[in-house]
Amino acid sequence: MVVSVSRRCDIPFHDFKWFMARVDAGFCETVNPFNRNQVRRVSLKPKSIDPDGVDALIFWTRNPKHILENADDLEKRGFKFYVMVTVTNYPKIFEPCMTKADKVCDSMKKLAEKIGQDRVIWRYDPIFVTNISDENYHWKNFEVLSQMLSGSVRRVIISLYQEYKRSEKRIDFLKSQGLQIKPHSAAELSGLLIDMAQIAKSADLEIQSCAQAESLEPYGIKPGACIDAQLINKLWGCDLKGKDKNQRANCLCCQSVDIGAYGSCTAGCVYCYAW
Repeated sequence: MVVSVSRRCDIPFHDFKWFMARVDAGFCETVNPFNRNQVRRVSLKPKSIDPDGVDALIFWTRNPKHILENADDLEKRGFKFYVMVTVTNYPKIFEPCMTKADKVCDSMKKLAEKIGQDRVIWRYDPIFVTNISDENYHWKNFEVLSQMLSGSVRRVIISLYQEYKRSEKRIDFLKSQGLQIKPHSAAELSGLLIDMAQIAKSADLEIQSCAQAESLEPYGIKPGACIDAQLINKLWGCDLKGKDKNQRANCLCCQSVDIGAYGSCTAGCVYCYAW
């Protein structure tokens, strides 16, 4: 069993004490977001201790500080894990509560030194193109971050912005204040995508796309999986196969159990689907 911590909220940064308390307890309960009456008990014991336990923990976060502080403890307990860190470095109008990018990147570098480059993955997600964050902004921003992380991580995952029901009112408010959202189709952003692929290559980063309906391969960006069975199998000799049918149609992630809850994140990113 792969446990996702979490697509729905930033447990590693905002609720890591809760997570470690549940690890001490050996389990947690997760509620189906589409059926509140359906509650699942999830083992939080390593597979080496519990045959029905955790093959791998996959962490999603905006700041890996607490994972860095607890990485040795997690490994001593027998957990296999890797960490995906979203660093976009947007203006505060889009990300009002984010830790500065240089501090996050510093934590990523230290974490990669501790657990290995293959186990720290950078997400530049979403690519949100506006009159405040135009193509030239993204070109410069992505290049700076790529250089900061070059030699510490091996992979960067990108996706193009999609508007979600949960973010619609927040975006509409910004539009009323003068925000202009530019087109987000792959064809319309082809020049930027080609440049990003070249920047990633120059920084020795493998660049992948996440759950894109439009193929980005013509621009040098292959589709990838965030919860990646191939990577998990390579790192730890697991035998995971197939894709998670509960995710979006174009998602290539393997099956996992997510233990987070929608609506619980306090970060306040305006484009986010999860709060």
